[in-house]
Amino acid sequence: MISVNNIHKSYTKDRETVKGVSFEVSEGTIFGLLGPNGAGKTTLMQIIATLLKPTSGSITIDGADSSKDMLEIHKKIGFLTTEIKLDPLSTPNKLFDFFAELYEIPKDQIKTKKQASFERLGILPFADKRINELSTGMKQKASIAISLIHDPKVIIFDEPTNGLDILTSKQVTDYLKELRDDGRCIILSTHIFSVAEELCDKIAVLIDGRIAASGSAEELMKLTGTDTFEQAFFKLYVDNHKEE
Repeated sequence: MISVNNIHKSYTKDRETVKGVSFEVSEGTIFGLLGPNGAGKTTLMQIIATLLKPTSGSITIDGADSSKDMLEIHKKIGFLTTEIKLDPLSTPNKLFDFFAELYEIPKDQIKTKKQASFERLGILPFADKRINELSTGMKQKASIAISLIHDPKVIIFDEPTNGLDILTSKQVTDYLKELRDDGRCIILSTHIFSVAEELCDKIAVLIDGRIAASGSAEELMKLTGTDTFEQAFFKLYVDNHKEE
């Protein structure tokens, strides 16, 4: 479903942010990118979502080449980042309708889609409140509903639980599991160990722009000879991080 092949990204001649990253993600899988701030996670996610061009390397999503078939890829993916800001004076209701029109969803389907999505995410009581009146968690859930409005096969989420309270975080992670079980292909980035361990079928540990190791949490613990996933990460970090 997704093939990332030897991606490099440099913003300046003497500094490379992403350094030859490759991986594949199949349908019905949650693939996690785990790493500290500055590891290159957000840059890599933006490249996969075609918001940034790689310096070199290639990406295919459901058979479409990201360097040639951007419009086709945009139809296939749902992308969410904490940097996306909703119109503060609009409402979840109005924003859903606006983006449904952009995606050319038939008008007779919009109301049903909205009802199901808002009900699942607990947005209904807040559907007509202004975005600037909503909590951080409710804004995030509204963003999720909008980013998935076109039923994308591929979901790319950058730090989906960042800044959320415990209850909202659980709602979001439970929803992502449902989407995986529905056959979606999901890539998410996180720096939170518990999210990666609980949610991801496979985890790539990204350190200084490179994948230090990848596998399930159990496989990474076995690889590093550690007793917990957190210990496995720190062992990989110590072994692979170089001060510049």
